[in-house]
Order: sequence, then C-alpha cells, then structure tokens
Amino acid sequence: MNPKIQRVTKEMEKTRDKIGALQARLRDLEKQKTELENTEIISAVRGMDISLTELADMLKAASGQFGPNTTAQKKEDSEE
Repeated sequence: MNPKIQRVTKEMEKTRDKIGALQARLRDLEKQKTELENTEIISAVRGMDISLTELADMLKAASGQFGPNTTAQKKEDSEE
C-alpha cells in the first residue's frame, strides 16, 4: 500500500480515538454539571422555610409556567 495512504489512514485512526475520548469526557462533564445544578436546586429548596405541602403546591402552580410543554401550549393558545 502507498505510504502516504498508510500515513493518512493511521492519522484517521488516531483522530477517531481522540474523538471518542473527547466525547466520553464531554458526557462526564455533562453529568457533573447536572449533578451540580441539582445540588444547587436542592440547597435552594432546603433554604426555603416552607412545608412540603406548600412546596408541592408551589411546584404545581409553577409547572404550568415552566413545564416542558410550555412553548407548545403557548403556540396552541396563540393559534386559537
């Protein structure tokens, strides 16, 4: 096989390996970020001086404002 083709093929293999390692690192960093965000949310909720019932009521009220279907629901409302 042509030495240039071999060199390019070897470089491609190295690049694929690096990409795989970087993707794994990215997944780990995303998990760390999520864990830190969750810890921050938990700390904020625990810092609030409210009962569990009040917290549940507050979350129910807020779910209409911040839920995953908020943008879809707003779009449907605007179409009517």
